[in-house]
Amino acid sequence: MPIEGEVVFFDRSWYNRAVVEPVMGFCTPADTRLFLKHAPILEKMLVENGFLIYKFWFSVSRPEQFRRFKSREMDRLKQWKLSPVDLQSLSKWNEYSKSIARMFEYTDTPESPWLVVRSDDKKRARLNCILHVLNSLPYSKKNKKLVVAPDPRILGPAKTMYESFAEKQSRK
Repeated sequence: MPIEGEVVFFDRSWYNRAVVEPVMGFCTPADTRLFLKHAPILEKMLVENGFLIYKFWFSVSRPEQFRRFKSREMDRLKQWKLSPVDLQSLSKWNEYSKSIARMFEYTDTPESPWLVVRSDDKKRARLNCILHVLNSLPYSKKNKKLVVAPDPRILGPAKTMYESFAEKQSRK
């Protein structure tokens, strides 16, 4: 855990227990239920102890995910990024979508909310995450002309961003 003034980044693999593992059969339903019960409790404890938690879910459209996987398949320098689980995920898109929605249902809390980032455009996605963090932190000499709120079409609460995104994807 970080000490005061430090920043620590965790990727979302901790949440694999709620999304990837149940879809791929790597854990039992009881394992997933236990995770979904305990994750919000731990996050609440951290926040109550002064930690700031930013949870960004980078959401990619199905066509863009397919394009990225094909690009990785063809590029010898990117092939290491493509795992057998990644390749299987395309055929399990609907199951993943349901697991993600369930994870949000349990772990998107007032103390530690999820922010969904539409990340088909990686550069805009990353810039909007940076804007969100800089905009939300209090610090001296903040240039309010430069540090503005993120684009609400790219980054926003899971309750609105993911549901509308998932609905559009299910129609394709």
